[in-house]
Amino acid sequence: MTKSNKNTIQEKDAVLIGAGIMSATLGIMLNQILPEASIEVFERLDEVAAESSDAWNNAGTGHSALCELNYTPELADGSVEIKKAINIAEQFEVSKEFWAQLVSKGILKNPSQFIRSVPHMSFVWGDANVNYLRKRYETMKEHHLFKGMEYSEDHQVIKEWIPLVMGGRNDDQAVAATKMDIGTDVNFGALTRCLFEYLKKQPNFKLRLAHEVRDLERLPDGRWKIEVRNSTTKRKRTIIAKFVFIGAGGGALPLLEKSDIKEGKGFGGFPVSGQWLRCTNPEVIAKHEAKVYGKAAVGSPPMSVPHLDTRIIDGKKALLFGPYAGFSTKFLKNGSWLDLPASIKINNIRPMLAAGLDNLKLTKYLIDQVRQSPDDRIEALREYVPTARKEDWELEIAGQRVQVIKKDPVHGGVLEFGTEVVSSADGSISALLGASPGASTSVSIMIKLLQKCFPEQVKGWDDKFKKMIPSYGKSLANDANLATETRRKSSEVLELQQLVEENI
Repeated sequence: MTKSNKNTIQEKDAVLIGAGIMSATLGIMLNQILPEASIEVFERLDEVAAESSDAWNNAGTGHSALCELNYTPELADGSVEIKKAINIAEQFEVSKEFWAQLVSKGILKNPSQFIRSVPHMSFVWGDANVNYLRKRYETMKEHHLFKGMEYSEDHQVIKEWIPLVMGGRNDDQAVAATKMDIGTDVNFGALTRCLFEYLKKQPNFKLRLAHEVRDLERLPDGRWKIEVRNSTTKRKRTIIAKFVFIGAGGGALPLLEKSDIKEGKGFGGFPVSGQWLRCTNPEVIAKHEAKVYGKAAVGSPPMSVPHLDTRIIDGKKALLFGPYAGFSTKFLKNGSWLDLPASIKINNIRPMLAAGLDNLKLTKYLIDQVRQSPDDRIEALREYVPTARKEDWELEIAGQRVQVIKKDPVHGGVLEFGTEVVSSADGSISALLGASPGASTSVSIMIKLLQKCFPEQVKGWDDKFKKMIPSYGKSLANDANLATETRRKSSEVLELQQLVEENI
């Protein structure tokens, strides 16, 4: 289906910008649904998954709302709202179901390369926080997606769960914890590389590394003219594509602005950088086996929810704490200091100013984080690991996140902390903006994107979707038996911890 002429203009059915988990997921889906379609991926760096999908840049938690307290806010009446938690838990089950099908088909060879079981825990201290976590547990345990959750306020029980966290802690301190053994650690960088390894072997698929998309222009016939430059040879190419997906992480906003679609007007970006404390003492690393999430500081972004995190990276067990937030005008870790000022346009000045005025607490929080000394970071760590020693930890730079600023009729502009899919009215171009829990919910995000961009064709794709995701078209959140069976099958194929029968 690919054509070329003496002017080196090539035609493609689809162009995907950015070689991260989103493009990899969409690429696999398109390949399974339309194997004859010509697809080309352009990545500005010389390797895949080197930005937000990389293991050191991504939290690695299989975000399923088992432990993330920012997904379960306490309401004014004192109750705990779990609707968002249910939605995210359902979406992560869909992701696992999709990955399991890819393993069964041999597309993904070894699930232990990218996913493994690690208990997910929430841990709090202080009477008010203990009361909140107790109410959260009482509410969540009634829903089938959270069956098997354990709760304790007993120091000894919690010490058995997380000895590193409880060691050296005051016996009189009020503490509480929840625990779910079916939690997961996901190396999205490894998963992305595995997906692209398969795609590169497909006849109608091309992956171009060190290729930067410089411009986008809609043609009169509705297709897209894409100008690309090889960063190594400096050679320029022109691609004509029927469909374009902008999945370039923090770099998606500038490209969306270049597309000039009206649906993209008014969007801005607020970059937040991150850092980890990385444990260097093998004895300390060996004492912890969990992802322990706490409560975020007032005014802090969701990506800054503190957690003590067991990871497997490059085949080795690692222990991280953080992330510590910061501010940078870069939209990508390997981006430019001019990214933020260059993104400011006439159509998004008002939303960005309004969002800034509404989030002064966040700005103060980021300034305080930037000003932190090494001793300040260790003090924050000691709230979770009372016996932490400065010499056992080193600073590791995490990835960049660009939070979405969008127009709002009341406030002028609001700062969003989730993900936002922006598509043209004709479905010919779509961009993904935002951050957490993006990677964990990538499968559901891409399904919705396909439904939005290909509304007519998707009606005939039901059988193909069901081969990729057997529960497609049904609700895991509403059907307990379906959710239980889906989780059981996925866990078996992915070699993950399963709920014991009495807790199902």
